[in-house]
Amino acid sequence: MVKPLVFVIQKHKATSLHYDFRLEIGGVMPSWSIPKGPSLDPSVRRLAMPTTDHAMEYRDFEGVLPRGEYGAGPVMIWDEGTYNAEKEYEKGVREEISDPKLGDEVMQEGLKEGNLKFRLYGKKLQGSFALVQTKGMGNLKEAWLFIKHRDSFAKKSYDAKDFDFSARTNRSIAEIQSSE
Repeated sequence: MVKPLVFVIQKHKATSLHYDFRLEIGGVMPSWSIPKGPSLDPSVRRLAMPTTDHAMEYRDFEGVLPRGEYGAGPVMIWDEGTYNAEKEYEKGVREEISDPKLGDEVMQEGLKEGNLKFRLYGKKLQGSFALVQTKGMGNLKEAWLFIKHRDSFAKKSYDAKDFDFSARTNRSIAEIQSSE
């Protein structure tokens, strides 16, 4: 049996507080830092800056990265789950790809093109989303946008800070930091 594709969002308090969005693509987890956190509000476009790809095993990390290490500080598993790729045939007309192998191929192609469409099945985030590479925003040449599509899971005025607990352990970032 082929395993479904997975994603994780890790809230990370390093130099600055941000949310690391990671999608399984090609056996690794390409990652984007979303400073203000993801949103379920389709009218909101969130800046998503690419970071280094992470190994699949890192999706299970919740704890504190020690001082002196890159990214030192507490890390919370803010959300996690599975996802399916989506293929858009015309604006607003998308097909969900339930086969993980084909979905992975669609996502690898989308990553190259700078245009990813997917449906999340998380504990906090659900529904259809996009990650779209911009043509550059000021000096942010590598910028992407994290966008919620209009669907039954969309919520106006959604703020990730209102759901400030681990999807796995229910702990806050402060509780994770003080437990290490």
